[in-house]
Amino acid sequence: MHKVDPNRVARDHQSGFVAVIGKPNVGKSTLVNALVGEPVAIVSPKPQTTRRVIRGILTRDDAQIVFVDTPGIHKPQHKLGKTMVESALNVIDEVDVVVFLTDGARLPDEDDKRIGKLLNEKCRAPVLLALNKMDLLKPEDVQAVTEAHWAIIQHADWMRISATRQTNLDKLLAQILARLPEGPELYPADQVTDQNMQAIAAELIREQVFLQTRQEIPHSIAVAIETWEERRDDLTHIAATIYVERDSQKGIVIGAGGAMLKKIGQNARVKIEQWVGHKVYLELWVKVWEKWRERESSLRELGLTE
Repeated sequence: MHKVDPNRVARDHQSGFVAVIGKPNVGKSTLVNALVGEPVAIVSPKPQTTRRVIRGILTRDDAQIVFVDTPGIHKPQHKLGKTMVESALNVIDEVDVVVFLTDGARLPDEDDKRIGKLLNEKCRAPVLLALNKMDLLKPEDVQAVTEAHWAIIQHADWMRISATRQTNLDKLLAQILARLPEGPELYPADQVTDQNMQAIAAELIREQVFLQTRQEIPHSIAVAIETWEERRDDLTHIAATIYVERDSQKGIVIGAGGAMLKKIGQNARVKIEQWVGHKVYLELWVKVWEKWRERESSLRELGLTE
């Protein structure tokens, strides 16, 4: 249970949970980060970057909105993928509003249609259709693409947006607020995510592996924080392990003479320092953990399933 500040419970104050649902790589994490105003979820150009449900919290004088960033819904190829999809689907029954985010620059594909059918059949909350990437939509395709997206979902309202350019996000937010119930704050006003610092640090390290390695290894990696020591008021020591599934992937992450691992560590350290507010000493190791994505016990140990 989260403590509610009674001094901030005012008449007409709204609060609630808003799930952002969609297939991989449509911009769900980018949208949540933009709406919250903080990078609460890691992003990369690669699909299936988000692996677990992450909550980003927007607090205003008149409302508190808890955005629920979900893994992309897709046809899973392994146990990790199945767990990711299940976690996204489980959220639908627990929120006040669903934002169905699609790639509005092109016609919907089979994944979009499958998600639309699922929402039509199972979702009780109002669904807002958000057509992302409007900056990439060709003028001659506007009508055909828009009508095709309308056809796959029974939506309460819709909006064409660009999460990266933050176009029309104020209008989308207004649509959300129009459907949120009255209620008190659910989280402290200064909290922007439900993740603890260790989870954030692990994600920031994994983000750098995604961004720095161009091979198809990012989906095979996981990050575990081994130690977290506050050695001084202005210095935190963090030791983390980057797990891969094969020796060849280990070599890629380490790089020639350790250059790649050093670059990953340097960039991740800067990001982590922005969160903790002081200097960080980051120590990284790379280990092989074969087929970790296929084992329930591995996913549980890494905190990717309950």
